[in-house]
Amino acid sequence: MFAPLAILAIAAFILIGGYVVMRLWNWLLPALFGWHMINLWQALGMLLLCRILFGGIGGRGFRPNFRRRMYARWERMTPEEREKFRQNWRARCGPWEPPKAEGTA
Repeated sequence: MFAPLAILAIAAFILIGGYVVMRLWNWLLPALFGWHMINLWQALGMLLLCRILFGGIGGRGFRPNFRRRMYARWERMTPEEREKFRQNWRARCGPWEPPKAEGTA
């Protein structure tokens, strides 16, 4: 008895989400950029495309638990390995210094 209700709720949630995307698109983009209006099926396709590109199929994003894994890796590094890691990132991203506090004198 619970499964059919859950399926209906999921379908309703998807349709409402598609309707919201369609309304927002049709309200903003034709007026701002002169783009064409879209229908509900196109809005649902956009939601699916965004889910694939940005949300991942599994539901946790492109890199699930990235911070937790990097923190665990950092904790296992020796001080020498940490400094080598920092130097590699500086070589890739350029030098970075934290902003210096300006004293009032």
